[in-house]
Amino acid sequence: MPDLLAGFAALVLLSVAAGLARVLRGPTAADRMMAAQLLGTGGIATVLLLAAALDMPAAVDVALVLALLAAFAAVAFVKGASPEGTGDPEEEA
Repeated sequence: MPDLLAGFAALVLLSVAAGLARVLRGPTAADRMMAAQLLGTGGIATVLLLAAALDMPAAVDVALVLALLAAFAAVAFVKGASPEGTGDPEEEA
């Protein structure tokens, strides 16, 4: 079972690597932020899979912290990308 979980973690890391291309190329800031959210979700999934595979319960806490950081990053992006710190970042000024 641990080998199967480690294999799934490797597959998730491959999808994260594919999302990295979108972070680097864009084309818009919103696309890059969505790709960064994908990277965060993939990272959380990888940590949780490895925690189960290696029987490391402390890694679950690390995954929870990563989830909080991903949520705060999304909020910070919306606040920073909107003209007055509120609203939709895709909205034209």
